[in-house]
Amino acid sequence: MKEHIVDVIHQIEIDHDVKVLFACESGSREWGFPSKDSDYDVRFIYIHKPDWYLSIDQKRDVIEVPARDSVSIPIEPLLDMSGWELTKALRLFRKSNPPLLEWLQSTIVYYQSYSTINQMRELEQKIFSPVSCMHHYVSMAKGNFRDVVKGEEVGVKKYLNVLRPLLAAKWIEKCDSVPPIDFQELVEELVPGGEWKASIEDLLKQKRAGEEIYLEPRLDTIYEHLQKEIEHVEAYAKSIKKDSPDPTAELDMLFRGALREVWDEEWMELGQRGW
Repeated sequence: MKEHIVDVIHQIEIDHDVKVLFACESGSREWGFPSKDSDYDVRFIYIHKPDWYLSIDQKRDVIEVPARDSVSIPIEPLLDMSGWELTKALRLFRKSNPPLLEWLQSTIVYYQSYSTINQMRELEQKIFSPVSCMHHYVSMAKGNFRDVVKGEEVGVKKYLNVLRPLLAAKWIEKCDSVPPIDFQELVEELVPGGEWKASIEDLLKQKRAGEEIYLEPRLDTIYEHLQKEIEHVEAYAKSIKKDSPDPTAELDMLFRGALREVWDEEWMELGQRGW
């Protein structure tokens, strides 16, 4: 599949006249609990030619293949690709956007070119805001927990969809850093041995076996533990206040450097035209 993903990336570059800087896995495969029929959720960052940015009109800044955008080669049915244009990505990076921070940490990287992504990684801890990231993960855990509350029968995937952001929030509370994307690492660091950890390991075993559609009676022990932990991280999220320095000037320089590095000839032509 990796070879196919790289082929699609190159076709995106041709069909949409862009350069892809980075592409990684972002779904359950990256989190460490894919099932047999899990999609490949590929997320990428791309940059347009310099002329694209010299406009008074705001343009579409995402590419979604095959959901909204096409490429001129066949796409495997399990492949879902979504990309952000670089300035959009950098604006979200400035806000310490958790999904983007997770992309930068991904251990399943399908493609990377030029130096932009490594420069972003070097700024990651400086950009990191525990306030915005905590609120993101707490909100996600609460929203997913509502799906668990709704019925007496709950699919395995729904429990894990609560556990992952919950443990990410607890990581921030404990370590004051970007949480690792690997779910097992979160469990090993944050969940002590005993019945609670055994319950999580059992959920993982079921999910990896492909039983994500299977419904079973709600597991009251897990339910009560989730409810208690969500209340805890929500209270902690409300208590923290930590301002981060404004990185806009550095990110502006990073963007201009990317334009020069990726589109050297086009950048030189703009200079000759007096821009």
